[in-house]
Amino acid sequence: MTTLTNMDIKELDEEDLARKAATDVDAFAELYRQHVTRVYRYHMAHIGNVKDAEDLTSQTFVAAMENIRSYRGEGSFAAWVMGIASKKRLMFFRENRHEVSLETVEHYPNPSLPTDKAAMQRIRLQSIAQALKQVSSDRCEAIILIYFGGLTYLEAAHIMKKNEASVKMLVSRGLQDLRERTTLRMEVEE
Repeated sequence: MTTLTNMDIKELDEEDLARKAATDVDAFAELYRQHVTRVYRYHMAHIGNVKDAEDLTSQTFVAAMENIRSYRGEGSFAAWVMGIASKKRLMFFRENRHEVSLETVEHYPNPSLPTDKAAMQRIRLQSIAQALKQVSSDRCEAIILIYFGGLTYLEAAHIMKKNEASVKMLVSRGLQDLRERTTLRMEVEE
């Protein structure tokens, strides 16, 4: 068994990295670094509690590590790990009936964001968080997967067990609902 250097690991594409992660802890650590923010934000957007979101993020990656051999590369690793995150979230809600608060979803530190932009982003997010509580659950899930989870429409469709056009429609209508419920202009690229 050959050990990869950090330089080698950073040069691998996602599929090769996932294949190596089955036997190389450094490869899995790189996948973790690449995807932890999206998984955390996904859980935070649904749970609204830092401790529970951190716990679910950990559970998601423990499950990913335990099941890494089942990743076949048929879709992106991001979609695969977000599918695990979705299952962990559903199990959490079956066990705990918490009201969802999205107000702290952006608390995950982003050192590259200047303070003034971080403050404005926080204000926007608080407005959006309040509005998301009033959007249908399917629309909310599609928006969270796309914008907080960073998935493509196709990846979100796979997780939601819908077709890509349906997810695009859910996002479009959900964003329209949000625009009607928030005073801030959302700048969204579609």
